[in-house]
Amino acid sequence: MSQIFKELFETILDRKANPTPGSYTAKLLDAGEDEVLKKVGEEAMEIILAAKGQGNERLVSEMADLFYHLLVLLAARGLTLADVEAELVQRRR
Repeated sequence: MSQIFKELFETILDRKANPTPGSYTAKLLDAGEDEVLKKVGEEAMEIILAAKGQGNERLVSEMADLFYHLLVLLAARGLTLADVEAELVQRRR
């Protein structure tokens, strides 16, 4: 797993355990799973729009947003990157 994903996920977990005033991550987690799911859906739609005509730079930016929000969803559910990695390894077989 990429080091940046690990570091970002660790930061998200830290914000969950130790909410920092003004932290977007802490606010999102505090808002609850429905709000996190809403953001995942929004970012997925923005990826589609970017891919359909907004250029590669915008597509990459929106993908980064989606990855971040997916990591927040994992943290909110008490899941880890290792859970996703194990599933991908399982599927490869």
